[in-house]
Amino acid sequence: MEHLTKALTGALVLMTLATGLSGCGPAQSGGAPEATTRTITNASYDPTREFYAAYNALFAGHYERETGVTVEVTQSHGGSGSQALAVAQGLPADVVTLALADDIAQVERAGLIDPGWEGELPRDSAPYTSTIVLLTRAGNPKGIRDWGDLAREGVGVITPNPKTSGGARWNFLAAWAWAEAQFGGDERQIEAFMKRLYDNVLVLDAGARGSTTSFVENGQGDVLIAWENEAHLTLKQHPGAYEMVSPSVSILCQPAVAVVDGVARSRGSAAVAKAYLEYLYSDEAQRLAAEHFYRPSDEAILAAYKDKFDLNLQMTTIAHFGGWQAAQARFFVDGGAFDRIYERQAGA
Repeated sequence: MEHLTKALTGALVLMTLATGLSGCGPAQSGGAPEATTRTITNASYDPTREFYAAYNALFAGHYERETGVTVEVTQSHGGSGSQALAVAQGLPADVVTLALADDIAQVERAGLIDPGWEGELPRDSAPYTSTIVLLTRAGNPKGIRDWGDLAREGVGVITPNPKTSGGARWNFLAAWAWAEAQFGGDERQIEAFMKRLYDNVLVLDAGARGSTTSFVENGQGDVLIAWENEAHLTLKQHPGAYEMVSPSVSILCQPAVAVVDGVARSRGSAAVAKAYLEYLYSDEAQRLAAEHFYRPSDEAILAAYKDKFDLNLQMTTIAHFGGWQAAQARFFVDGGAFDRIYERQAGA
């Protein structure tokens, strides 16, 4: 990740210099004309690649019609936790669109995002949602129906690493919520179940897309714990090769977005960056999100896609775990519940 961050940072610095030399930066003193092109960078997480490729074109057309300014959006993708760390350490992103609010809070703690960012956009700055499902091979040969089946002997599980992937943290919490109900809140039994499940994990990739690659392209494992949108995309790209299983309990996943204020102010891109995130709530963008298998935050538009999403799926929320700050401290810090459960981590 360090090598990737350096490479991305170097490329983005060169791009920024080239933009400035071409006269597309902010208006200069002495009567230079207003910029007619703006370049912004969106640091996002793994499975949003296809959605933002389409959204960037949609937004650019909208913004040019409204303002006469051409917008070019550069994308950066990786595990959500890794992306947050990269931006906190200097990756020059104007906006972040990450898998969960706590990853954006990490950038805030680095002094790059102003406090109160969650209240700057509707629905706590979560313009779309998802959930966690199970993806099996065609015919579901291991008979995977619910979380309990993932802890059976002989079942190979693929899921990313909660230390680097936001999606992996949602996966972990969804499984924990099922075990909590199954074992009446008995912490000892819950941890024993989670240990059996993670003993079956064949590889912990850095991000969700890496896990999909391990399962689909590399043929590893019997079941992939996946974002709902990532599972739908796999079914679309490989018709007849996989099956999606909705577990009896899942979790409402709320990817969050924010302007990286420190970067946007220094680059003169704050207005464009803000507009870029606000337009995610437009009807056009909400429908585009649904077409890419994200659940629109607009409930009326979500209802129009009821044939695409299981709207009756029972989902817990991060509030059940006391919010992300409490969940992070309990489960994912060094020495937390995940480390206790996944004892092989140091040698994995």
